[in-house]
Amino acid sequence: MRSARPRRFLMCPPTHFEVTYSINPWMEPDKPTDTPTAVVQWERLRNLLLGLGHRVDEITPLPGQPDMVFAANGATMVAGRVLAAKFRYPQRVDESPAYQTWFRDHGFPVIDARFVNEGEGDYLVTGERILAGTGFRTDHRSHDEARAAFGLPVVPLELVDPNFYHLDTALAVLDHEEVMYYPGAFAAASQAVLRELYPDAITANRADAEVFGLNAISDGRHVLLSGQATGLIDRLRVAGFVPIGVDVTELLKAGGGAKCCALELREE
Repeated sequence: MRSARPRRFLMCPPTHFEVTYSINPWMEPDKPTDTPTAVVQWERLRNLLLGLGHRVDEITPLPGQPDMVFAANGATMVAGRVLAAKFRYPQRVDESPAYQTWFRDHGFPVIDARFVNEGEGDYLVTGERILAGTGFRTDHRSHDEARAAFGLPVVPLELVDPNFYHLDTALAVLDHEEVMYYPGAFAAASQAVLRELYPDAITANRADAEVFGLNAISDGRHVLLSGQATGLIDRLRVAGFVPIGVDVTELLKAGGGAKCCALELREE
């Protein structure tokens, strides 16, 4: 029997959600979006986390920042220390100061970033290391900043498929040193690293990856992921996890899923 560990998350309501620009292949400004539907889907996700015994804090969304709902991009936090995000695209640069203010107001020390990093979008913390995505958003030079900030080994992983532009769209941490990932999102050398580190990992097919099945939230037992990722759901059950399908199809129009909406606050 797998054990869940209570977590604390920071989330941002999609009050101003819409797709008015394109900074990833999923964003099509000409395709209609429905903000009330996005809000309903987000609230269901938040309520699921609360119902599982997790704590959810909220940051106030800013007008004109439609992607602020993707709180996981706002920072990376390990042992109560926060490495601020530094966004690549100008459309999102105003999000970082808002997240930094929230952390400082809540008593967490914030480390400024010199190089581009997009928070937990590209930094995924496991039990013993940080898996660090690069290739589309996060500058590989920021990996040294993360290593210095948190005192953990940082493992670079190169993304090569633009549909999986952040690491958290192609890989999810399930438990201490268990992951699931889509091999096709990674360069050959990075695939080899993942095979060596995680020989028993769950691997996803492209169909499950394209519905953001890997953009998942796990507490060590329950895994919240796209309900459309049926293959992954079956494989998680076989591995002893309890998969919970969620509907975030409206947010997927901006290239985000369940994990994108929740930044884990690791206080210890």
